Amino acid sequence: MSANLFQAYKLNSSLTLSNKILMAPLTRCMADNDLVPTQAMADYYARRADAGLIISEATIIRPDGQGYPNTPGLFTPAQILGWRTVTDAVHSKGGKIFAQLWHTGRVAHPHFFGGGKVLSASAQAVEGSVPRMRELTYQTPTPASLADIKQLVADYAQAAANAIDAGFDGVEIHGANGYLIDQFLHHESNRREDEYGQTPANMSRFALEVVDAITARIGADRTALRLSPGAYFNMGADKRDREVFDYLLPELEKRELAFLHIGIFDDAMEFDYLGGSASSYVRSIYQGTLVGVGSYTAQTGDAAIAADKFDLLAIGRPFIANPDYVARVRQGQELVAYSDAMLAELV
Repeated sequence: MSANLFQAYKLNSSLTLSNKILMAPLTRCMADNDLVPTQAMADYYARRADAGLIISEATIIRPDGQGYPNTPGLFTPAQILGWRTVTDAVHSKGGKIFAQLWHTGRVAHPHFFGGGKVLSASAQAVEGSVPRMRELTYQTPTPASLADIKQLVADYAQAAANAIDAGFDGVEIHGANGYLIDQFLHHESNRREDEYGQTPANMSRFALEVVDAITARIGADRTALRLSPGAYFNMGADKRDREVFDYLLPELEKRELAFLHIGIFDDAMEFDYLGGSASSYVRSIYQGTLVGVGSYTAQTGDAAIAADKFDLLAIGRPFIANPDYVARVRQGQELVAYSDAMLAELV
């Protein structure tokens, strides 16, 4: 393996990463009952500060965005202070950390926010039940009204400002993996007939409004976005989706974001309507900094960067098993194998 992964990478004039290995966002459901990050979470992230950049676990922007138990928020003063403990711990070790901003949309459940509407692009329910709480089945969502959408955009921007107040170096907007923003970007979940549906420009509108509101608030240099052009998780495929992303990606490139991050579990997965993998499709259109993810090892990720398939490598579960992942890879040491049993505690 070359030393490529361990070279510094300049995202922009504001941020330079010490290496090209990112810690991918990993939902751990370890916040307290008020969705406040704990000291154990601060210790957990600090042990991984050797990553060029940590992307936090997905963090909800407001109460009705919650779809899983004990996922942290960024909408109360206590949550902001809790995250400040985390970011201070990471910075004390020389690391950098972005907050991933999240609203689960139709994957939310009223159990978590005391009842009320589940919002999505359209009244298209996702099948199944809530992980970790299988007694809760998903509900048919209410299509977000224009007023709802305006408020959501404002709440994303406020959460981004809260993230900066909490000491984060920037934010990654979660626009992937079948959650709220992604629900506007795919025909299976977006059946709207207004200015947020039907055409690529309309279906991209909400994502771009969120991006624009956040960049206006904290700067494009501190704003990133995760996308899933290929429908694969809580989402049915539709070949028309490509036209949406054919429109969206050039629009995003104009905005000079810190990076785009592929949302995929395994980047070997190919999509007929994208002409291959999600990362190769995005790379063919988008010339800004691209983060690859999805079952890569350090070796295969390094080779992909060398082949110009993407610029930075995000690693997920191996970081759970190996807090010292970067050091182990750098020194050629054997990695501890990940197992699901490790999810039960923060180490």
